[in-house]
This record gives sequence, structure tokens and C-alpha cells, in this order.
Amino acid sequence: MIEIKRKEGESPNAFLYRFTKKMQQSGILKEAKKRRSYARPANKNGKRASAMYRSNKKVEIEKQRKLGK
Repeated sequence: MIEIKRKEGESPNAFLYRFTKKMQQSGILKEAKKRRSYARPANKNGKRASAMYRSNKKVEIEKQRKLGK
């Protein structure tokens, strides 16, 4: 946990700047964002099916491009 105290005579903008800088250096925000959007790892068959779909879609698009559509 980061604890930052306001210095004597420090402006709110300077304090906020110092706080955000410390937060970024600590890596807390980065870790929180990573944990917020957890995605389950795909299984082998799902990866294979997805890859096959993408490759088939690429072939289709290329055919349509050659036909001028």
C-alpha cells in the first residue's frame, strides 16, 4: 500500500502529480487492470477451430477481392 502525505505548502496539482507518478511506478494500477479482465485460456480444439475459421475467411476474402467484389 502506498502512503503519500501532502507536504507543507504543496499545491493540490503538485500533490496529485506526485501521487499519480508513485502509483505508476509501483505497478498497482497495471496489476489491477490485468486482474479486472481475466480471460479463461482456450482449449486445444477451440484454438484449432478458430485458426481454421480465420484461414478459411482469408481465402474467401481473397477470392472476392480477385473477382472485384
